[in-house]
Amino acid sequence: MSENSLLEPIHGITLEDYSAACAKIGSGLSEADVAKALGVEVPVWQEANLLWPERMKQDSTFHIVTLFGQYFGAADKHPKFSNLKPAASTEGSGNVEKIKADKDFYQELEVARQVAYEYGLDGAQWILDKYGIPLGDFQIAASLWSDQIHQDIQANYQGYNQRQDAYRAKYQQLFADAQGGNVADDIDF
Repeated sequence: MSENSLLEPIHGITLEDYSAACAKIGSGLSEADVAKALGVEVPVWQEANLLWPERMKQDSTFHIVTLFGQYFGAADKHPKFSNLKPAASTEGSGNVEKIKADKDFYQELEVARQVAYEYGLDGAQWILDKYGIPLGDFQIAASLWSDQIHQDIQANYQGYNQRQDAYRAKYQQLFADAQGGNVADDIDF
């Protein structure tokens, strides 16, 4: 298959449709919601959901994967999904919007998620439970902020690291306190 034929829609589902659908499923939409938005039956969506990753594997140029990432990050702007959101609490939907609009909030929660994993918690689940932000929306925010954060690191590496270290210390303390302290907290040297 040539690259152009690899980009042909599958059962009428374009790569852009597929990418946005994946993002929305990660944000809490059901397969039935996605299929309905795409105007197909669930089995048709499921087959496209199997075939698009196979096409990505066949693409030695990684062009399809690159496009997938771009479309995934723009899922909120996709016309078939722009007004389709999973049921969420008001606070959760506010935080979903905030993480996409506030780079510092995103960066803080990215560190919090990593520290949660270090303390044996499911970081993505912790973010969902504490802030109402599903993994799919978190990943959309990550793709939205990626270029800007890269520029920030290049412009002020030391400042970036200081902010990250401060977030890390904050969440290490929070998770340690929640677990009754760190293992070596009661040892004096």
